Amino acid sequence: MFDIREKPNMVENAFLIGAYFDRRNKQEGFDLLEELAELVTTLGINIIGKELVFSREHTARYLIGSGKAAELMKQAKDIGADCIVWDNELSPGQQRAWESEGNICVIDRHEVILDIFNMRAKTREARLQVELARMEYSIPRLTRMWAHLDRQGGGAGGGQGGAGAARGEGETQLEVDRRLASKRLDKLRADLEDVKKQRDTMRKDRTRVFVPHVAIVGYTNAGKSSLLNKLTAADAYVENKLFATLDTTTRRMELPDGQSLLVTDTVGFIRNLPHDLVQSFRATLEEATQADFLIHVIDASSMQAVEFYKTTTKVLGELGAGDKRVLLVLNKVDLVDDARLMELQREFPEALAISVKTGQGMDDLLHRLDEFLIDRVVRLELDLPLDRMDLVALAHQEGKVLTEDYESGRAVIQCVIPKRFESRFAGFVPGFVESAARNKGKK
Repeated sequence: MFDIREKPNMVENAFLIGAYFDRRNKQEGFDLLEELAELVTTLGINIIGKELVFSREHTARYLIGSGKAAELMKQAKDIGADCIVWDNELSPGQQRAWESEGNICVIDRHEVILDIFNMRAKTREARLQVELARMEYSIPRLTRMWAHLDRQGGGAGGGQGGAGAARGEGETQLEVDRRLASKRLDKLRADLEDVKKQRDTMRKDRTRVFVPHVAIVGYTNAGKSSLLNKLTAADAYVENKLFATLDTTTRRMELPDGQSLLVTDTVGFIRNLPHDLVQSFRATLEEATQADFLIHVIDASSMQAVEFYKTTTKVLGELGAGDKRVLLVLNKVDLVDDARLMELQREFPEALAISVKTGQGMDDLLHRLDEFLIDRVVRLELDLPLDRMDLVALAHQEGKVLTEDYESGRAVIQCVIPKRFESRFAGFVPGFVESAARNKGKK
């Protein structure tokens, strides 16, 4: 009932408009308009025209000047558009002005992203988050939904007779809808809080086993889900589309040194991501704040790679994850030439160059992950009596046993274990007892 509107199924041909207000930002405006085209295409809407316009100032009614607005309305009709899509965010009043005077459906970047998120949401948490964001967006716009009912009726009581101007039927319905919408918002927030508690419980369970955790972050369509699948043999949904997946997926993998690692894929970021969406997806994105470190994936094939990196870094800072250790990864290097790769490596000297598709650089990535966790594990050679098989079991349970030999009547093993368990094995490391005795004799 409170959905934004019954589209995009109604919309077939879109005319895109982007406005910039500082001539120095023209190129950025052009790039954002191209990105909007990708977003609109993701909705399955045909694009029949694009226009980037400069305006000296923001206006309250149309965002841009009235003359240019009238020109763009006419242009949209002339080319057969049934919808105008703005790259800039429009206020409810501006949206109503464009629709009433242009007699055409008008939406903005914010609404496009909401529609994509609504299409992509699969889990209960994602659906709740999307519905909350859509409700918060649509409530200020309820007025236009009932505009056709405003000021109906002749007298007091909505046309029941009597004199004087009556409150319109549409206004009465608007008040009812706002109350219902407010109740629905409260219910959504309560449901999301329950989901958050469940997620916190899952995190506590992970913490009990002390398995290190890394979150994969990056701009949308950078290859995060593909990287998760490559590292963990997972089956996360992958498609060459913006926001192909909204739901976090956590899988366990084993590093070359035998240590286990939890890897989480997160929702992709985008420039001008609506603030309420960042807030709504905070619970999902908190995986980044809870991780021990981050893998920041950059799409090397994109000419806006640097801008995308800055956008992701900015949002991570807003989430409170700006101080996390980060492993930078340049993905899709199979799609760029050597000159472009060298340019990116000068921009990101610490980044690893990989291709999830071809496997290039994946071994280097695994070894770098080992290095990131080197302070958490220790490699031991142990000589254990057979009555201490409990320690052998502990080595199997908490670490990785590399070799085992029982021919000498003792358990001689090589293993990698978390450092917090090192003291449990200290008395069975060859040379430890003699060293301890010598030290005691010196005292």
